[in-house]
Amino acid sequence: MSQSDTNKVVISGVGVISALGVGIDPLWEAMLEGRTGLKRIERFDPSGFSSQVAGELAEEDFKVRKIVPKSHRKATKVMCRDTELAVGAAAQAVENAGIATAGTSDDPPTIDPNRIGCHIGAGLISAEVNELGAALVTSKKDDGSFDLAHWGSEGMQNLSPLWLLKYLPNMLACHVTIVHDCRGPSNTITCCEASSGLSIAESRRVIQRGDADACLSGGAEDRVNPLALYRQHCTNRLAETDGSGDITTVVRPFADDANGTVIGEGGGILLVESETSCQQRAGTPWCSIEGMGCRQSFVDTPLDGDPSAIESAIKKAMHEAQCAPSDIDLIVPLGSGIPELDSGERIGLTAIFGESLENIPTITTIPYTGNCMAGNGAICVGVAAKAIKEQTIPARLGSEVTNGVCAEKSNAKQTSINRVLVVTPSEGGQCVAIILGRIDS
Repeated sequence: MSQSDTNKVVISGVGVISALGVGIDPLWEAMLEGRTGLKRIERFDPSGFSSQVAGELAEEDFKVRKIVPKSHRKATKVMCRDTELAVGAAAQAVENAGIATAGTSDDPPTIDPNRIGCHIGAGLISAEVNELGAALVTSKKDDGSFDLAHWGSEGMQNLSPLWLLKYLPNMLACHVTIVHDCRGPSNTITCCEASSGLSIAESRRVIQRGDADACLSGGAEDRVNPLALYRQHCTNRLAETDGSGDITTVVRPFADDANGTVIGEGGGILLVESETSCQQRAGTPWCSIEGMGCRQSFVDTPLDGDPSAIESAIKKAMHEAQCAPSDIDLIVPLGSGIPELDSGERIGLTAIFGESLENIPTITTIPYTGNCMAGNGAICVGVAAKAIKEQTIPARLGSEVTNGVCAEKSNAKQTSINRVLVVTPSEGGQCVAIILGRIDS
């Protein structure tokens, strides 16, 4: 569906939570200064892992009970960290957009609750080790081995009856919709790093077909957990580091000497809205969503980037946006620092932009926040929207020299930005390309 054939969809509110704090502004200010949020993990002892660095949000910087209305505070007992991050980011998006909802104001809602949807990407949520361990230890045999039969018959009874409700992926969208009384179409998408982008695409389709005026959309995930770190450790995709040395060079997107990524916790929720709705309520949109492309990889191993899927997704987004490669002023790739994924992105981007790719600046967020998986794409879109709004490219961290992509270490600079391409390939083989456009004031 062409943008000219339907109501234009805009981003009118941005909420981001990352290792650098709550809200888009702390992240943006750090990116302007070239100040990373990565550090050695403090939440648990990471010394048994080869990768001991993460984008970890300080506990004192974020308390979900201070964000939700009093009527919902009991529900925070069954919120895992991923859900807390989504609820926090949604509150930021609503505040940033300047709208009233059931969860933010006693005033009548700005937008009819029946016309607000919610689509949030989620990951494989990891149980808290202490909570799970306390139950598991009850099924330990005298010789120290684990008694699976006892666990099935009695051990699991030591878990809270509501335990599972904390770890269902749809709980992120569930709590956000309850807090803000979103009664429109709702969905949860679980496709690793592509989850946020696919959720935004779903919101856009819902609005375009007339089933909603606005949607809270994006994703969130907490990887700073021993079980989550172990899963990533087993894929051999993490940078080996004990946290010493120059932390700003641990993740080196597109560099020949890149040796992996690091985990993070965070995400973003955006208010995706029809331009008509935004105008009627006298809102101020950050940017327009001009085109989107979603593709699936068919390579043998989904852990590698598929240049064909990346190229195809970008072409689809450009077709919808009715723009050419020369119209793209800025690119926000995944830029994970994982050689296999970086290579796929580089080849796919080169197929579109050719030799000019080396001259198109990029924004890379993972060196600042760590890889927040399902939340990563929404962070990228939020930062891209901020770049359009401020007409500024933030500083890049990583290597002094990169291979075929303009992603070398550099300072922030102001420039003219009319269109931004956000590209997100994922571990599962899905790929999303989004083109954001500047809105003339």
